Formats: sequence, C-alpha cells, structure tokens
Amino acid sequence: MPVTNCGRICMHRKKINISSVMAGQRLGIEEVDDGIWLVSFMQYDLGYIDLEQRTLQTIDNPFGTRLSPMS
Repeated sequence: MPVTNCGRICMHRKKINISSVMAGQRLGIEEVDDGIWLVSFMQYDLGYIDLEQRTLQTIDNPFGTRLSPMS
C-alpha cells in the first residue's frame, strides 16, 4: 500500500497517519485480528493499525537485534 506525500495511507475510506518520512514508499498490510492490521516495511514490522481509532501503534525498535555487533 503506498504512503502519500503527506505520510498517510488510506484503508477502507479511512486516512491513517504513518509518517512523512515514509512518503512514496510501499508498506505491507496484513490483517491479524478483526480491524487490527500489521504494518511492515521490507522485512521489518513497524506496528499495528486499529481501523476504528485510525491510529498506528508502533513496535518498540522494529529493527531489533538484527544488527550484528562489530567484533
């Protein structure tokens, strides 16, 4: 799903603010529960959208420990 220039996505006629940093990027959207959608960018899970509240609840540090420490 594409992010608009102002940082939103539109789902089911509802506008959800994501971030203007993501403008022009495509996000993966997957319904994980009734009205709850997982938002991903590349292989990273960014957070969950609640369609009723039209909000994105971010996941703490979506990049996790995937980065290897320098040895």
